Amino acid sequence: MARVRHKRKPVAEMNVVPYIDVMLVLLVIFMVTAPMLNQGVKVDLPKVSSEALPQDNNVQILTISIKADKTYYWNLGSEVDTEKQMDKAMALPEMTSAVTKIIAAGRDQGKQTQVFIRGDKSVDYGAVMGAMGGLQQAGVGNVGLITEAP
Repeated sequence: MARVRHKRKPVAEMNVVPYIDVMLVLLVIFMVTAPMLNQGVKVDLPKVSSEALPQDNNVQILTISIKADKTYYWNLGSEVDTEKQMDKAMALPEMTSAVTKIIAAGRDQGKQTQVFIRGDKSVDYGAVMGAMGGLQQAGVGNVGLITEAP
């Protein structure tokens, strides 16, 4: 008597067991390496050499300097002057009110005021951004940042 063979139909399902194994191995790898990644990166900002901007003779230049102790100094003149200071303010509100008066006086004389900020390299980012916010409150639209040449 001959055995009757029954043909099996092909299985149309995908075998996912090997994929689960691969995913578990990847999960373990990521779990082990994630704590070893650095949370922050130390960045040394580049020094940039660039040409001086063209200046208009009908513009007065206000240079605001921020020292490491977060005191604000300013100088008003016909060019950027980093050597001398005209006046100083101990806090940000004093600087904002003084800049508002300088901008208003310049408008009364028919002159535009160009503003530059010099920040000490050890002053924190918040003090510079606070100065820029104070300048915006004083009505200053454009602010330049002064850096040292390499």
